[in-house]
Parts: sequence; structure tokens; C-alpha cells
Amino acid sequence: MKAFANLLDRLAFTPQRNGKLTLVRDFLREQPDPERGWVLASLTGALSFDAAKPGFIRKAVEARMDPQLFALSYDYVGDLAETVSLVWPPKPGANREPDLSEVVDALRGATRPQVQKLLEGWLDALDADGRWALLKLLTGGLRVGVSARLAKQACADMGSVEVSEIEEIWHGLEPPYEDLFAWLEKRSEKPSADHPGRFRPVMLAQAIEDKDFLNYAAADYAAEWKWDGIRVQAVNERGQRRLFSRTGDDIGASFPDVLDALSQEGVIDGELLVMKNGKVDSFGDLQQRLNRKKVDFDLLAKYPAGIRAYDILLDGEKDMRGLSFRERRAALEKFVSREKTERIDLSPLQPFESWGELAHLRAHPPEGDPQIAEGLMLKRWDSIYEAGRPKGPWFKWKRDPHLIDAVLMYAQRGHGKRSGFYSDYTFGVWREDSNGDRALTPVGKAYFGFTDEELKQIDKFVRDNTIERFGPVRSVKANKDFGLVLEVAFEGLQRSPRHKSGVAMRFPRINRIRWDKPAREADELSTLERMLD
Repeated sequence: MKAFANLLDRLAFTPQRNGKLTLVRDFLREQPDPERGWVLASLTGALSFDAAKPGFIRKAVEARMDPQLFALSYDYVGDLAETVSLVWPPKPGANREPDLSEVVDALRGATRPQVQKLLEGWLDALDADGRWALLKLLTGGLRVGVSARLAKQACADMGSVEVSEIEEIWHGLEPPYEDLFAWLEKRSEKPSADHPGRFRPVMLAQAIEDKDFLNYAAADYAAEWKWDGIRVQAVNERGQRRLFSRTGDDIGASFPDVLDALSQEGVIDGELLVMKNGKVDSFGDLQQRLNRKKVDFDLLAKYPAGIRAYDILLDGEKDMRGLSFRERRAALEKFVSREKTERIDLSPLQPFESWGELAHLRAHPPEGDPQIAEGLMLKRWDSIYEAGRPKGPWFKWKRDPHLIDAVLMYAQRGHGKRSGFYSDYTFGVWREDSNGDRALTPVGKAYFGFTDEELKQIDKFVRDNTIERFGPVRSVKANKDFGLVLEVAFEGLQRSPRHKSGVAMRFPRINRIRWDKPAREADELSTLERMLD
């Protein structure tokens, strides 16, 4: 456990992506099997323990110390694993420290009562760092800033191969990945990618820049709307039906209606949307379906999901990725017409003759609703389907973000390396109450968009101006004569009866801190309502 604990600790305090990448790569290169395989599984989210529940942790620590003292400690620290690792009372004569493989093997076969006993024994045997790593492993919430994609990139760097090669074979691998490491270390052949229903690495677009309009000819590109859903890969291959997110996560359990609509053998690339009678609904409706293990009939009927297809990777048994976009598009049109289902339709191409004409099109999204399309996608007619983000074949031209000035109202402690800072911010705008007085109403929450130095400045402001506490949340002084104004950027807006203000923002983030602006000059709720209209 020591090596795993040391890795997590260093990752938590390494902010740069390249630094994290180097740490994971070196760990995988230096550690033996199967230890490194279990670590890779935990970093990619492929390791879970059904019998282990977070409630066991609280039950264990409250049996060893005063529950009220623990509650106060948890409130101050803000992270369950970190709190327990620090306050766990040592027990003299505890057993030896367990190996990571020993922990994983025991948890995979344990019942719930057994997990409780195992947990207490391991916490007694480990030091504070080991306890923290154990609890992170148990709950699956590592929160060290390492995505599954970054972990796969570390594997690719370790073996000097392309990350797309890792992704191509990933769904045919099983933890602790000994066959993967044998290939990366040139001790065996590459594991086979020939697994039915597998994920294919996706092709991504570059954000277009002004100079690109001078370097590329408009006639070489096709254009279509960038739909506001989530990108998916729908697979129907040799009897296996799968629905993958762009990162390769299988989300089919949340969308059985979409899987049932896949009648032909093939793999299509498209946008998952809620569609009613051919009309696209808002992203907020799609969120009602996401991340659900079970979907009942009422939810299926109220939020019918479908795919707006824009590319084809496999047509029957034919791999289409080496063909041009023009050829793939023709094949896709035939494929969608044969599906004959309202749940799968075709993303229409938008004709244009010049970049100026395309700019006008971008300013007038479908049906006049800017919430439906995030902008435009541009694809070279002669481009093959190439994994990764090559420069030139595909571009995305998103709408400019909306900006408002809002006032900080509440702050909450962060997680991981931010657990010591108030880094999650709820902000509001002005509205008139029933008496005609101006009052703030919350309209959103953001936890990124600022630098580490700005985080320290806001954290100090929160601590200096706290007026109430609600567990880990602090209410910050905010009125017409005093308050911290934040310029908030967001991609879209929609009506929401679940929010007191009646509106919900899409992808809000802190654009800049307006230390110079008085709170009374922040925006009104009516400004957001006009955006909706």
C-alpha cells in the first residue's frame, strides 16, 4: 500500500497535467504485477467493490471515537477519507500492513459484514497516508486529477505506442492487465482488438482560430450544427449492442430504448439527444436520463432519447475509417435510411459558399434557438476518420459564451488538493422582492476558471466575510453596499422550475474577478430572463 499511497499523495499535489502523466508512467514502469494493474484499474474507474459502502467508514470511526467530535472534524476538513485517516485512533499490536493485491483480492470476494471487519483491521495496521489511500480505493473517489484518458496515455508513453492503440484494445482487457503490460514491455504480442461490441477511438476537432480562415478554403469543408447533447458511439456488432461515451464509458444501461433501435450491424458516431417528433429538446431534459442504472417507463416516455448521426465507422463488417468523409457520409445516409426508426436520424449538412456566409449561419442557429446548437462543426471532405485531434481535418466553431456579473453568496470546501480551500462558489443576481426591495437570488454554481493565486484570494475573502455556516458551506456577506462580484461565463440558459430563480446555466465558470465593481452594479434577473426570451 505504501507505493500506492505515495502515488496518490504526489498526484494530489501535482497541478500540471504533464507532471501527473510522468508520475503515473513511472509508477507503472517501476512497480511489479499485479500491483500496478490494480492501480491502473483504480485510476481508470475499472475497479469497484459492490459490498463496500461509504457508510461502513463512518460506522467504523464512530465506534472508535466520539461521534460529535468526528462530525466537527469532518466539517472542518471537508473530505471523509482524509478526516478518517487523520483521526483514526492507533491500536498497539495491530497486524502487519497489507499489500494492495491482498486488499483487492479480499474486497472482491467479501460480504458486507466481512468488509466491516476487514476495514477496521486494515485501518489499525496502516499509517495516515495508507489509511487515506485505502479509503479512496474503497469508495472509488480518488479525486487526484487523473482521468481514465490520462492513465491510458501514461500506458502509451510507457510502451512508446499511440494512445489510440490502447483504446482500441481496452474493452477486451481485464484487470490487473498483465497481458497489456507484457505487450508494452515487448515481452509478448499485442492483445487482440477483435472483440465484438468494442469501442473505437474517436476523432476530435480543433477549435478554429481566425488565421485558419486564411489558411483553409471554404470549398474543402462540409458544415453541420454542433448539437448540444453528448457525443456517443453506437455499436451493433456480432450480436453485441453497446452505447459508449466519447471516453469509452458504456452508458447503455441508461438508454435501453436507443440500444433497442440499433437493428443493423455497424458503428455510428453521433450526438445523444432527447428528441420528440424529430425536434431536439434541451440538454436539461437529457440530463434526466444520464447516469441512471435503471430507467422506468415514465422516464422513457417523457424523455425519449435518440441519436443524431454524423459519421459511420463500421458498415456491416466493413471498416469505414480509412475512407474519406465524403464517402463515409454517403454510406451513413444509406445506413440511417435503412434503420427506419425515429430514434436515429441524420445530422443535416449546412450548405455555404464562403466563410462569411458560414459566420452568418453560425449567428442564426436552427429554429432561432441558441440552446439547441452550440455552434458549427467543419469537416474536410477528404478527411479520413483519424483517432485523436489532428490539426486541419475537423474544426469546431462554438458560439461566444454569454457573460454576466454576479455576486458571491455561498462557498463550499473543495476536494483533494482543494480540501483546505473554499473553492465551490454559488453566485446570484439582483431581483425585486414582494416589497419592491432588491435582493439576491442564486442563479448558478462554479468551481473553476480561476488561477491558484485567485483561489487563495477568494478563499481569504470568504473566511473574512462569513456570516453563517451550514456544515461545509459558508454564507458570505453580500448586499447592495458590499460583496464580491464575479464575471461568469456560460454556454447556455434554460428555464428550470427546480431553481428558485427559475433559470439554470449550462457550463458556468468564473471568467474573471471584478474586485473593481460594486455589488449593486451586478446584473439583474431580468437580464437572464431576456436572454431566455
